[in-house]
Amino acid sequence: MSEKIDRRTFVKGSLLASATAAALGTASGKAGAAEAKNVPPADKPAAKDLIPKGKIGDLEISRLLLGGNLLTHYTHSRDLKYVYKLAALYNTDEKILETLATAEENGVDTLVIHTVPRALSVLKKHRQRGGKMKWIICTTANIDDKLEAYTKSVRQLVDDGTDAIYLWGVRADQLAAKGRMDLIARTVEIAKDLGVPSGVGAHDLNVIKKCEESKIDNDFYIKTLHHHQYPSAPRSDELRGAYAENPGYWCNDPKAVVDFMKGVKKPWIAFKVMAAGAIPPANAFKYAIQSGADFVLAGMFDFEIKDDAQTLKGLLAKNLPRERPWLA
Repeated sequence: MSEKIDRRTFVKGSLLASATAAALGTASGKAGAAEAKNVPPADKPAAKDLIPKGKIGDLEISRLLLGGNLLTHYTHSRDLKYVYKLAALYNTDEKILETLATAEENGVDTLVIHTVPRALSVLKKHRQRGGKMKWIICTTANIDDKLEAYTKSVRQLVDDGTDAIYLWGVRADQLAAKGRMDLIARTVEIAKDLGVPSGVGAHDLNVIKKCEESKIDNDFYIKTLHHHQYPSAPRSDELRGAYAENPGYWCNDPKAVVDFMKGVKKPWIAFKVMAAGAIPPANAFKYAIQSGADFVLAGMFDFEIKDDAQTLKGLLAKNLPRERPWLA
């Protein structure tokens, strides 16, 4: 014989059951989260071939590369000083791991970054979890005539699994300005002797001009490139000079860069193509490709990666006219 249940008894029983289920679910979720930290995730399907690839030496990489600035929190935001802290709060270690996984899922298989110990430890964790992201890294180690600190840092990077090394643009700018092309040549050879592709980074076009004149045997260049058709672009020689004194300056004379790079027979990775977020990706990527860049390096938050990858793939599919042949 069924027991009669009034409305109040039913509601009370339902609430109790719901609370119990919620508590059990929360406990289970916490346990699962704790377990997930100790157990590598299950293998995911191979990344779709969303983006064509090119080669630097024997290293095959996607034509869209993930910039490490958002992962190191070193963001260029002009006068908006709070953005640096905002990026640091958003890009936690777990978010960085998510970003790397998202990049791979969308065909972006290579990261370019400078040496920041915390970021490198996260990159290692990504590989321990089964990640396949390739690393192109520049050390910020001091450079002097002995090159002891630089050599030690590069050797450690290669031992850690770095796939290619390049001379940090800040250092290259300084060395070229002092006429120390001998030191630039030696930094290039250090990485080559360790068996990885060796490049030179630059903000100043004179770095590349002097490297070519000196016949430096580097495998690739990483050079800034973007047009000046955006509201906060430098509009005069005076402003360009002011930007050049800033460690984070951009591309002062894009036409000169494009014209000179036509005669450079080495792969070129273009960076700061969006002028620190001032130029929309489609516009920036198109300009870089048509200007002769072989690869586009872009700082991207995780939520931007899918759209940016599809944008670059679409542009490459159009076979846009280029005066500089593909060199990678």
